[in-house]
Amino acid sequence: MFFKRPSKEVERERNHRLLEAVYSTKASWDHARETERAVYEANVNSELHYRSRIQEQKFLYLYKIARKFKVHGTLNDGVIDR
Repeated sequence: MFFKRPSKEVERERNHRLLEAVYSTKASWDHARETERAVYEANVNSELHYRSRIQEQKFLYLYKIARKFKVHGTLNDGVIDR
């Protein structure tokens, strides 16, 4: 009873939340990278670099979990369909 597979509804909700987390983390990582690039010439401390690396590691961790559960998202608008 304790080791039953999760129901389809629970799996769907988990996958939805995981994809939301992956997408929001990716957006945050992209923003951190752009900020780091924009401020690069100002020679500020490396805090922006560390923030960017943290966001990257969060994204890679969530991506690994999504692959483990075989969660698939939607195609990016930039992808060309044939």
